[in-house]
Amino acid sequence: MQTYGNPNVTYAWYAGNSGVTNRSGRFIASHIGHTGLICFGAGANTLFELARYDSALPLGQQGMVSLPHLAGIGIGGIENGVITDSYGMLVVAVLHLIFSAVYAGGAMLHSFRYKEKLGDYPQGSRPRKFEFSWDDPDRLTSILGHHLLFLALGNVQFVEWAKYHGIYDPAIGAVRQVQYNLDLQMIWNHQIDWLSISSLEDVMGGHAFLAFFMSAGAIWHIFSKPFGEFTEFKGKGLLSAEFVLSTSLAGASYIAFVAAFWASMNTTIYPADLYGDVLKLQLDFAPYFADTDTSLVGDIHSARAWLSNFHYYLGFFYLQGHLWHGLRAMGFDFKRVEKLFDTFERKETTLN
Repeated sequence: MQTYGNPNVTYAWYAGNSGVTNRSGRFIASHIGHTGLICFGAGANTLFELARYDSALPLGQQGMVSLPHLAGIGIGGIENGVITDSYGMLVVAVLHLIFSAVYAGGAMLHSFRYKEKLGDYPQGSRPRKFEFSWDDPDRLTSILGHHLLFLALGNVQFVEWAKYHGIYDPAIGAVRQVQYNLDLQMIWNHQIDWLSISSLEDVMGGHAFLAFFMSAGAIWHIFSKPFGEFTEFKGKGLLSAEFVLSTSLAGASYIAFVAAFWASMNTTIYPADLYGDVLKLQLDFAPYFADTDTSLVGDIHSARAWLSNFHYYLGFFYLQGHLWHGLRAMGFDFKRVEKLFDTFERKETTLN
């Protein structure tokens, strides 16, 4: 974190990132804690939606987001957009709540029982192997490789799930097994027209390709080191916790924008009977996605509207965070902006 030249700077309790900047043990604890919060939110929201689900209404018109996603990957009974058996969804919800408690325990264990810095453990011990420094490119590229490996495994799991269990196909209104179509030309062409993709086989082919591509990247980053000397041209002096945070926010912003536009327009991955009709982009005080389904009344919005607008504005604020932390990592002092306005105010007072 930028200290503006003050070596003894202190941060308020709400400056959460500062608490893990140079504490690798606390950094792990925060990761586990965040995972627990996500699990708890997913489980609790699924139970909430199950309690208010009405089988007499189309699922896409009930403003739900957890149930459509579970139905989309074939969990629970689903026919023509109507949930016929919710037991599988209930199991998933309860498991998420149980896992959230386990993650919470792990986060507290790493926060209160284990050392703040993994480097404080004895030389040669297993925890010390996971010690890292934000300005160490060799260590960071290894961490990146392990992240890519887990993402690749997630893609493999999704492809195999669709192949052997099946996912929801809006064309037939039922769950069916989907074989991936690993056509590299198709995958290349869909870089441009990904909004109009209409084949589940092509979707699974894209995920299969990503699994291979990310696995190759993971192996490269785990077993290789940056070439040559780590110079200013390569980012020496810029590489820091704040810079990594900035780039992470940039990636999250990009994915959020992609999700917003894909969810608003695509009906293959986001079927109309699960998420509601496609949306239209409107401009009022700010851009937003509006429902086109005239049967929706009052303050009821489709699941598609909730997902698209939430991701769109989440991406917008992530982008602001990327710019903020990126500029700070580059050494820009935002206090100079405050001083500039104070100077203008004093000059205006003097002139008057």
